[in-house]
Amino acid sequence: MAGERTIVVTGCSSGIGAHCARALKADGWRVFATVRKTEDLASLEADGIEAFLMDYARTETISELVDSVMKRSGGRIDALFNNGAYGQPGAVEDLSTSALRAQFEANFFGWHELTRQVIPAMRRRAEGRIVQCSSILGVVPYRYRGAYTASKFALEGLSITLRMELQGSGIHVSLIEPGPIATRFTANALAKIREHIDVDNSPHAADYVRQLARLDGSGPVNRHKLGPEAVYSVLKHALNSKNPRPHYPVTTPAKQGMVLKRLLPADLFYRLMRWTD
Repeated sequence: MAGERTIVVTGCSSGIGAHCARALKADGWRVFATVRKTEDLASLEADGIEAFLMDYARTETISELVDSVMKRSGGRIDALFNNGAYGQPGAVEDLSTSALRAQFEANFFGWHELTRQVIPAMRRRAEGRIVQCSSILGVVPYRYRGAYTASKFALEGLSITLRMELQGSGIHVSLIEPGPIATRFTANALAKIREHIDVDNSPHAADYVRQLARLDGSGPVNRHKLGPEAVYSVLKHALNSKNPRPHYPVTTPAKQGMVLKRLLPADLFYRLMRWTD
């Protein structure tokens, strides 16, 4: 790809998105970063990153973003890193359909809309990279994460299908599957469980005590948690390799989960996951 490469990175207010946007800028990319709140624009712009407001749940903001990027870049979008997402904790039977629908709007349907809108620019150049920041929970299930797991399972299936359909076009699709990463993700999940789950009156009330401790930081610390730079390491490969991989697991638990799912009988694997904490 000759000239300055352009990339759209979503969910850049903190965590993985914020780190990757700045690292990409340092590596010579022209970065178009998105956030949902006006107050998060300034810190990105101060680092020379072109920042925009976009909310996956509001289709009009996706179209406005793509129009703005196309005008500024002269119609060039070399890569897309879909990253912005949140997790809605809660037992499946405690989830309202509206809470589940909101999870899919932010984690799945909005990603699909943005992806569809950038593909024509990539097709015109006969090259491009689409990288989806999925999760190990898009490959293996986990208790009390049903909404998030469902959204990521859907993302995995749709993205791999897209990868197959784009073969030969010059556009490559990859999925990154992180395990525990040090971000504000758990703090946001804590707010969502308090907003949508009636913890005290649930048949899972006793289990929620442990789940809430994991989210608010009062429980045990996950010794396998890595920083967002671990995600950037594989993102670089997905963006720059001649033959990017379909899957990039990140962290030891993610890699172990993929191996165990492949090797163990299904019933044994799901029973093992039932007691994983």
